[in-house]
Amino acid sequence: MENADEILAVSDLTLQFKGIKALSGVSLSARRGKITAIIGPNGAGKTSLINQLSGAMAPDQGRIVFRGEDVTGLAMHRRVGRGLVRSYQITRLFRSLTAAENLALAIQARSGSSLSFWRPVASERALFDEALELLADLGLAHRADSRADALAHGEQRALEVGLALATRPSLLLLDEPLAGTGPEESERMVRLIEAIRQRTAVLLVEHDVDAVFRLADRVTVLVNGHVIASGSPSAVRTDPAVVAAYLGEEASPS
Repeated sequence: MENADEILAVSDLTLQFKGIKALSGVSLSARRGKITAIIGPNGAGKTSLINQLSGAMAPDQGRIVFRGEDVTGLAMHRRVGRGLVRSYQITRLFRSLTAAENLALAIQARSGSSLSFWRPVASERALFDEALELLADLGLAHRADSRADALAHGEQRALEVGLALATRPSLLLLDEPLAGTGPEESERMVRLIEAIRQRTAVLLVEHDVDAVFRLADRVTVLVNGHVIASGSPSAVRTDPAVVAAYLGEEASPS
């Protein structure tokens, strides 16, 4: 019987490249209002998994059910239309436009407005009002009139997350949002992700295990294309198989 809180259910996902299995029988789920994290060493299959969840790649076997609908064979843009959004797929910033203009265009695309490109967009106040509200939520209200290429790396990452949020997703796939950020930027991104759960469920792929264990409600560990553990952060962090295969090498749990 379907769990009413379950927004994503993945079963037996398998993907093969030239006879080598990138993923083998992967099953996991994500719940509404929760942060589900996927961790594992390089080459574990995390990118292959998120590519299949977003529709960028088709699995050789298995099933992806989103909001009760089998979306396994659904194209990427149709998944976005249903609320399954991957941040970096739609986060090509218009670097010569301001932060507010970038978000206004994303909101325009979501609303299906017939406006023609960015000059008409500037005249539609409602788009910018929503963009400014979202910028405030992102902690970027003071950068509304700054060009995207003038933003610091962490600010650009936050704006990219904002572009995804502008689509009003039901489930947001975040692929290493802390990558390349310094300590202060990372802390701001962690706080942003914590706030995002008020808007949408999150599936997070991230190498920063300290951030993962701070943020996640549930953690799934991939090693060599297999799920070796899945559960609460405290249970996963002390799981002997996880410590041996991943945490013992890449992190020092306290």
